[in-house]
Amino acid sequence: MPELGVNIDHIATLRQARRTHEPDPVRAAVLCELGGADGITVHLREDRRHIQDRDLRLLRDTVAVKLNLEMACTEEMLRIARAIRPDQVTLVPEKREEVTTEGGLDVLGQADSIRRIVDGLGESGIEMSLFIDPALEQVEGSARLGVRAIELHTGTYADSRGSAQRVQLEKLIAAGRAAVESGLRLHAGHGLNYHNVSPVARLEAMHELNIGHAIVSRALYTGLTDAVSEMKRLITA
Repeated sequence: MPELGVNIDHIATLRQARRTHEPDPVRAAVLCELGGADGITVHLREDRRHIQDRDLRLLRDTVAVKLNLEMACTEEMLRIARAIRPDQVTLVPEKREEVTTEGGLDVLGQADSIRRIVDGLGESGIEMSLFIDPALEQVEGSARLGVRAIELHTGTYADSRGSAQRVQLEKLIAAGRAAVESGLRLHAGHGLNYHNVSPVARLEAMHELNIGHAIVSRALYTGLTDAVSEMKRLITA
């Protein structure tokens, strides 16, 4: 039965639109936990477009479930992670010009730079996951880097429809199977919503789903606690 990690970045996006104090992602995390969230996920980006350093510090002090920090493979982020000590770090690609993360890490082409961050986190005893596209060679490359988990990028699946979506689901199934066979814990996320999440949640050995935008969007109508509860019901059905 998968765990649900709720990404609260877009609570901070709304706050930063006015550079004010509301809505507070730290308060939002409490409501997510009340709704059944198994983890809280935040992405501290280089440009600080949503989550701020202050948020991360307070979340580390207050979150009672798993705190998952998404971050780029940079020395700055390594220093922050080693100081904050989240329960899990998910390494993701990052470009300033993108609206949101556009794809997975290239663990083959960037193996040396990723390994440097992986080794640094490992020295601090921090659990790690790599956010990768559902390609067998990326799964194999991740296993060689010595991490314990990978998060499959589900954005292409989420953006597809009909038979094309089925093709993308098959890629997720194959990559998930390869991950499990390689001894990796299986996570997934990006673009998942209340309509497309169930097939991904039912993938064999799926351990964790990280979902944010869909939950925050629904929360505008239902409230955050109910929005999390409904997503948790769907992935555990």
